[in-house]
Amino acid sequence: MNKTTKRGYALLPVIAAFLVGACILVYLYAAKGALWSSSRANAHLFTSGSLSTAGTIYDTTGKTLAKTKNGRRVFSDSRALRRATLHIVGDGAGVISTGAHSAYKSKLSGYNFISGIYDIQKYGRGNDLTLAISGDACVAAYNALGNYNGAVGVFNYKTGALVCCMSAPNYDVNNPPSNPNDYDGLYLNRLFSGVYTPGSTMKIVTALCALENIPDIASRTFHCDGKIRIGTGDVICMGVHGDISFEKALNQSCNCAFAQIAQMLGRDKLMTTARALGFNTPIRTDGIQLAISSFDVRQADDLNLGWAGVGQYETLVNPCHMMMILGAIANGGQGVQPAVIRSMQSPAGVTVYKSMTRNSSIVIPAAQASEMRRLLRSNVERQYGDSRFPNLKMCGKTGTAELDGKTSHSWFVGFSQREDLPLAVVVVAENAGSGSGVAMNTANAVMQSLLQNKIQ
Repeated sequence: MNKTTKRGYALLPVIAAFLVGACILVYLYAAKGALWSSSRANAHLFTSGSLSTAGTIYDTTGKTLAKTKNGRRVFSDSRALRRATLHIVGDGAGVISTGAHSAYKSKLSGYNFISGIYDIQKYGRGNDLTLAISGDACVAAYNALGNYNGAVGVFNYKTGALVCCMSAPNYDVNNPPSNPNDYDGLYLNRLFSGVYTPGSTMKIVTALCALENIPDIASRTFHCDGKIRIGTGDVICMGVHGDISFEKALNQSCNCAFAQIAQMLGRDKLMTTARALGFNTPIRTDGIQLAISSFDVRQADDLNLGWAGVGQYETLVNPCHMMMILGAIANGGQGVQPAVIRSMQSPAGVTVYKSMTRNSSIVIPAAQASEMRRLLRSNVERQYGDSRFPNLKMCGKTGTAELDGKTSHSWFVGFSQREDLPLAVVVVAENAGSGSGVAMNTANAVMQSLLQNKIQ
């Protein structure tokens, strides 16, 4: 073997290493390019730590929520709109992680795999984003929730469009607080990142499990004396209902009946239903990670199993997740993922992204979903009254989540059965008392805004 051949063989490891390195570089560029380009150290995109060359953010009706003007980000002229959309629009510095300025900063910058951020240099700004939210609906939610902290969400259970996302406490992005520590979870989008004791909204999960596993549940009768002894303690009910059917037990939110149903079902069946509905499982929506809803009764004694069946014990639920469960019920059993972005336009005015309906992992057998729709409609017709939801053909369930030493959280979850308003809603009002108060009123206010403005 001559020297040239030997030298050629010697170069083979070098060539192989170069090719491996090139492959790794291409992979990292594909996987991390958007992240690298949107680093705050990139002076093409950021000025003094604020995203200054991003495109415009619109709501679904074309209202401008944020834009770049003279090298800085400016927000809506309406203070109420700025506050109501704070956690979904975000701030220029990206402090609010679920806001569009942070979660979608690579999209706003105009980055793509082929040309990087060339559009910034050519047009002086990135892509425009049209969000699915209605600014008016967010303001309606903000006004109705008043001084209470909490979360309000509404989405189209057929397409996934997230038409309302409001979280409190919030602040005016034009006048941020000097000491954020004075506020509890000020930067937290409670719709996406909060978890709460669900109260009686959890009876929907227990009821779905019963519909699947107790064939004659509809004809069963339960007895309520205001409390029921289970094991070493009592499950307390908010009323004395006497003999009560399954449907009326849901209508009147009878704790005694649902504690008995939980005992009949047992731990394994309740855990199986909870898993099928997305509990104890990471869920993402349009790239944003939701807080994980937790349900675990494997070690619960009989008394706590009863409490878990009515929505107390150690169960914690993310509001957006609960909204998705109601959406699956409304949609014939097939859940869909909420979509934050409706569309994205390049600086040249070309639509480069349009939201598509994506199914979620939440699937409910069609027969059970149908019966659950009937029961939730019965709740409104027989218990709350259609006058609480004019012209909405509403289905729903309240929840009063009891807390040790504090006023209960107020919950409402539901959906409209109107063909022209296929929307599911969730409201959590912290320490606001009964679910039939602040939460229900807020749900009606935001749904009426969407009905009036023909948003779906």
